Amino acid sequence: MTLRRFMTSAALFIAMQAHAALTVTDDTGATVTLDAAAQRVVSLAPHVTELLFAAGGGARIVGAVTYSDYPREARSIPRVGDNKALDLERIVALKPDLIVVWRHGNAARQIDRLRELHVPLYFSEPQHIDDIPATIGKLGVLLGTSNIAADASNAFRRDIASLRTRYAARPAVGVFYQVWDDPLMTLNGAHVFSEVIELCGGRNVFADLKPLVPTISTEAVLSANPEAIVTATPGATQSDHPLPALARWKQWPSMTAVARNNLFGIDGDLINRPTPRLAIGAARLCEDLEAARERRPK
Repeated sequence: MTLRRFMTSAALFIAMQAHAALTVTDDTGATVTLDAAAQRVVSLAPHVTELLFAAGGGARIVGAVTYSDYPREARSIPRVGDNKALDLERIVALKPDLIVVWRHGNAARQIDRLRELHVPLYFSEPQHIDDIPATIGKLGVLLGTSNIAADASNAFRRDIASLRTRYAARPAVGVFYQVWDDPLMTLNGAHVFSEVIELCGGRNVFADLKPLVPTISTEAVLSANPEAIVTATPGATQSDHPLPALARWKQWPSMTAVARNNLFGIDGDLINRPTPRLAIGAARLCEDLEAARERRPK
């Protein structure tokens, strides 16, 4: 091969690489392919908005749903409805080249309408702690921001690994996570927050129930006799006064969690959204469960 032919071939190879399709697999197992890095992205879930920012694509988000409020810059993104009612006309007008959908949060009928737009859809539904950095990495590929996404993913992994090393082998604490108080609801062992409980050396007392968010009875909680009760609430911290959602349990002072004042509240956005902030929520839960251990009779 002559030098000229070699240089021509090399130039063609570089050009092909520069325009190579960007391909990832979403949380439904479907292949998502873009001809070029996404420049106009619509986010259809608050956690998706956070993940896109973490992946380095915050400035590319042209539309987002209600409650997409983190980071602060997300609050100024034009709204395209919420998980129950999307503004499809607004989405079309924004001319997105990628739409990131919440797999189980957006209405199936509206998702079918979105498919008719022939815009690539990425379905997001992180179900495990490790899915969070993996998703950031995949979004980074689609955005062409893999280096930024890798930094965010690695930072999250380091934070989780540090918590696991410090707390996972600590004496187990039986935990009841109260999702809602009327009707009384919790999470089973398949939910990502159950993994967080285990990460902190806790044990989800209702891990074996079905479905993912089962409705339970007061009697079931009393029978389980958790050592700690945790709920999500805006900006909450544990105090000597029971949180309003947990005040009902004061009726049973003999229950271990009540007797030892192990009624804890954590900002819901830190533990309900599968985003990098889950590491912050996990750290707070670990501290609460450690406090529960310290309150054990000597």
